[in-house]
Amino acid sequence: MSTAQTHTTATGVRERPPPPHASPAAPWRFPSTATRPDRTAPVSDQLLAIRAAEGDDDAFAVLVGRHSAALLTLARHLTGNRQDAEDMVQESLLSAWRRLPDFRGDAAFRTWLYRIVTNRCLSFLRSRPVAAVPLDVRPEPAAFAALRAPEQAAEAHAATRALAHALAGLDPGQRACWILRELHGMHYDEITRTLGMSEQTVRGRLFRARRSLAEAMEPWR
Repeated sequence: MSTAQTHTTATGVRERPPPPHASPAAPWRFPSTATRPDRTAPVSDQLLAIRAAEGDDDAFAVLVGRHSAALLTLARHLTGNRQDAEDMVQESLLSAWRRLPDFRGDAAFRTWLYRIVTNRCLSFLRSRPVAAVPLDVRPEPAAFAALRAPEQAAEAHAATRALAHALAGLDPGQRACWILRELHGMHYDEITRTLGMSEQTVRGRLFRARRSLAEAMEPWR
């Protein structure tokens, strides 16, 4: 365990320097941390976050192992590019480390991380449009036999690409709501905490996103 000092930025956010063993530009590497999530440790995220805020580098490493794979998937869905996604998650983890003294446990630690990653990705997207949103589609067992036929597999692949491009065409806020709800299974209250908006706004954006996607996918029905 190490002791990390905090300082307050001009905006009032308390931050810490990067861990002593880490590079400021890339303190946690992919894919190594993303492929070794810690699923067995009995210690809760909240307790690990408290220990990490007190300067325990190992506690934060466990948190990174638990959540980095999901964060990378989220960032890929939002940015449409693996390299950009890795950069966003790296920067977000460094920001989370520095801002740990401000984590109060009002929301789940996972939600707090999702909010940091989502906000960073949305800021990134304001200056760079998404070409297509990668979708990891796995057919249900009942549909697997039907997809064996080459023409059916090709049609399913084309439909998936059409959906990916339709998602990329959505307003970033609508796309974020849809991705968090439909691809990451978040409840409305989690999405409101992650995006920092009211439930009414989330529901409105989801409605508009679903309507736009339904119109875009009409030829595939």
